[in-house]
Amino acid sequence: MTLARRRLVRVPASSANLGPGFDVLAAALSLRLELEVVETGTFAIETELDVRKDRENLVVRAFERLHPADGFEFRISSQIPLSGGLGSSAAAIVAGLLAADHLFELDADVRREAIDLEGHPDNVAAALDGGFVICDGPRAHRVEAPMGLEAVLVVPARAVATADARRALPEHVSVGDAAFNIAMASTLVLGLERGDWDLIAAGLRDRLHQPYRARLYPRSAELVERATSFGALGATISGAGPIVLFWSHYEQTAGVVRALQRETDGWAIVLRTAFEPQGADVHEL
Repeated sequence: MTLARRRLVRVPASSANLGPGFDVLAAALSLRLELEVVETGTFAIETELDVRKDRENLVVRAFERLHPADGFEFRISSQIPLSGGLGSSAAAIVAGLLAADHLFELDADVRREAIDLEGHPDNVAAALDGGFVICDGPRAHRVEAPMGLEAVLVVPARAVATADARRALPEHVSVGDAAFNIAMASTLVLGLERGDWDLIAAGLRDRLHQPYRARLYPRSAELVERATSFGALGATISGAGPIVLFWSHYEQTAGVVRALQRETDGWAIVLRTAFEPQGADVHEL
């Protein structure tokens, strides 16, 4: 018997919340997880990442939602930092599901399966669709990134557990704060649609989650408050944190990177990347 089936899956990183869009807004970023699944006759995981190398690996767990992984080798590499806030879990889940779906021609509802595993739709939608997404439950509405908008990431060495970040949130918020975030999220989406830098900058403020989580990563929170002093349009905590997403016009990005490298020397790394228009893809090898 010839064992030759192979698939290569590539899935982008993602940043959720984007300031005012708590559990609603997300964007794909040009850092990718790559998964090669090869039919070898033996189950194995090959990776240099600090992740599980058994069937509890998130890629394999997702794959086995649709089909047993027996007889397949999973070769996993990733540019996505694992310190929290860039959708590494969503990328792993989407990669595993897409690989199984494509290999066995299952026509599965990959989005539904991924949301069920991940727990919420924002990172999943950005990973699958690319661009910016507005999540309405399991449905996602896509918005293109305007030309010239770039991202700079500050990635602290110390991670913060998502569960801790969730526990930091209040059970109730005021009507005033809720209305403020609706206004900011609307302003941000309008700015993205129009390519209006002033509207984008004005729409990055939040009162629903970032203030309550600031004590978990005070240095990241301080960077958000000082974002414009580094030359950026603004900044948001990426997902549950502690990674910070700086929004920049491409003409200012090099200066933003240099300023942040000086500011974060010794406790974080700085990555320049792009907002990614392409969602996850699968190739037969």
